[in-house]
Amino acid sequence: MNPSTAFGVTVVDELIRCGLREAVLAPGSRSAPLAMALFDRSVDLRAERSQAAEEGGKASGAPQRVRLHVRVDERSAAYLALGLAKASGVPAVLVCTSGTAAANFHPAVVEADEACVPLIVITADRPPELRGTGANQAIDQVKLYGSAVRWFCEAGVPQQRAGMAAYWRSLACRAWAMAAGAVGGLPGPIHLNVPLAEPLVPDDPGWPGPLDGRPDGAPWTRFGAMQPGAGEAGRPTSAALPDAARGVLVCGDGVPGPDALLAAARQAGWPVLAEPSSGARRGPNALAAYPYLLASEEFLTAHRPEVVVTAGRPGLSRQQIALLRQSAAHVVIAQGPGYWADPARTASLVLPAAGNCTRRARDPAWLASWQRADAAARAAIDEILDTEPLSEPWLARELSAALPDGSLLWAASSLPIRDLDDHMTPRAGLRVLASRGASGIDGLVSAATGAALAHQAAGGGAAAALLGDLAVLHDYGGLVLGPDEPRPDLAIVVVNNNGGGIFSLLEQAAFPGPFERVFGTPHGIDLSAAAAAVRVPYVLLGQAGELSEALAAGMRAGSGLRLIEQRGDRAAGTALRERLRRAGVSAAARSARSAQAK
Repeated sequence: MNPSTAFGVTVVDELIRCGLREAVLAPGSRSAPLAMALFDRSVDLRAERSQAAEEGGKASGAPQRVRLHVRVDERSAAYLALGLAKASGVPAVLVCTSGTAAANFHPAVVEADEACVPLIVITADRPPELRGTGANQAIDQVKLYGSAVRWFCEAGVPQQRAGMAAYWRSLACRAWAMAAGAVGGLPGPIHLNVPLAEPLVPDDPGWPGPLDGRPDGAPWTRFGAMQPGAGEAGRPTSAALPDAARGVLVCGDGVPGPDALLAAARQAGWPVLAEPSSGARRGPNALAAYPYLLASEEFLTAHRPEVVVTAGRPGLSRQQIALLRQSAAHVVIAQGPGYWADPARTASLVLPAAGNCTRRARDPAWLASWQRADAAARAAIDEILDTEPLSEPWLARELSAALPDGSLLWAASSLPIRDLDDHMTPRAGLRVLASRGASGIDGLVSAATGAALAHQAAGGGAAAALLGDLAVLHDYGGLVLGPDEPRPDLAIVVVNNNGGGIFSLLEQAAFPGPFERVFGTPHGIDLSAAAAAVRVPYVLLGQAGELSEALAAGMRAGSGLRLIEQRGDRAAGTALRERLRRAGVSAAARSARSAQAK
C-alpha cells in the first residue's frame, strides 16, 4: 500500500470510529486516496432503502459506515455539509482536491464559524516540491481560511515508515474534537490541508507495521464524559482520574492547578513524576530521581503502570516519551479549552479537568516500591555528586536547594532544565519557570528579568536564573538596563562550558570532524569582562561553598542584577552524566530485584 492510500484508509477509519456518519465529496484527482477510502466505507444507499422497505421503514445501516454525498460544484458541496452538520450537531466531513476547489469552500466555512457548526474540511494539496513552481492546480492553501476555522493543520506528506498510524489516527481524533468542541470551546469548522504525493490510487497491499486502530472499534483518543444522548459529538461534562491501583502521574511544564492533581495522586497512591517547571514537584508522592528509574528497563519491567496520566506539557526527557509509548493506557488532562499535549501520539482519553479523586489507595505497595527505588537511585547519584563539586548536575542540585522559600528560579530550556529534572529534590516554596513552550534559547536573560520583576512586585522573594553561556550571550542585550529602569533582585547563575553543552549528549557528538565547529560552537568570551562592560556585579565560583555565599551576599545587598559564573568542561560533563546514569539505573534495578525477592 502506498503512503497516500494508507493515509486515506487510516484517517477515514478513525473518523468513523469517532462518530462520522456524513461525508461530502467534491470530485478531483489529488483527493483520490480520501475519495476512494470514503467510497469503500460508505453505505450502499440503494440497498439501504430496499432493506428499510422490507423491514417496515427501519433501516439497519452498518454502524461503522458513512453516507457519502458527491457534488460536482464545490460551493454546493460545502453548504450541503453545513446543513448536514447543523441539523445533526455532529461533525460532517467535506473533502476536495487542490486549487480553487478549496477556495470555493470559503463562504460555507465562514458561515460555519459564525454559526458554530462542526465541520471538518479536508483539502488535498500538492506536495511541497510542486508548490511555487507553476505546477498545475497548485495554490497556497496553508491557512487558506484564516481565522474562520477553530484549528488548522498541515498534515505533512504521508511517508512509508513504521509509526505513522499513531500520528494519523491521533490527528483525526484531534480534528474531530476541535470541530465538535469536545474539550472546551465552541463547535465550528477546522481545516486539514493534506499534501498527497503520487501514486494516488491503491497498489501493493504491504505496509511496514500495523495500521489498525484501538480494539473493538474504539477511537484512538476519547474525550471526557459526554452528555447523555449526544453521542461522540457531545460536550464533556465532568471527569475524574481513572480507577486504577497501579497508575503514574506525569506532570510536564505549566500544569494548570496542580494542587488538585497532587491530592488525587495521594488518594490513589500513585507516584508523581514531575518536571521542575510543572509546579507539581512537591509533596510526599513526588520523586527526585524518576528519570533514572524510567531509564532502567529492569525497573520498568517490574513496574509497568496500568495507566499513565499526563498534565501540562510533558516530554522533557526521552525516558518520559518512551514511558508514554509503552503505557497500556494514556490519559491526558487538557491544559485548557481545545488544547492538550500528546507528544507521543498515544493519548487514549482526554479529560477537560482533573476532577476529584476520592478513592483510597488499593495497592499501597505500588507507591512504596517506587519510593524505595527513587531513594536508592538518589543516594547512588548523590554519592558521586558529593565528590564532583562545581559540576553542572551538582550546581542544579545545590542551587534549587539553596534558594529560600518564596523564591523564583528561571531555567534555560536545554541542559539546565534537564539537570534540574535529574537532580532537584522535590520541595514546596520554590517556583520554577522555563520557556518550554517552544524551548528556544531566545531572550532568556530578559524573560528571567521580567519574571523576577513580576514575582517581586507581587511580594515574592529572591530570584535566580540558571542559564548556559550561549543563552547569556544570545541575550546579552538583556543585561543592559537604563539608569531609570526598575531592577529586579536577580542572580543569573551561568554555567560556562564554552559552547553548546547539550549537543555533547546527542548523536551529533559521534561525528568529531564537524562537531566542534557546527555544534559545540566555542566562543572564548570572558564573561567577567562582559559583565563589567554592562556594569553588572560578577562572581566566579572557585569551590563548593561559594555558591551559597554568593547568593546570600547578593540578597543581603539587594544589588539587583548580578552574574555568578561556574566554569566547566563539556567533555568532562558528558562523562559525568554517563557515570550518573549508570549509577542511578543500577540502583533502580537492584531495588526492583530486591522487591521481587521479598
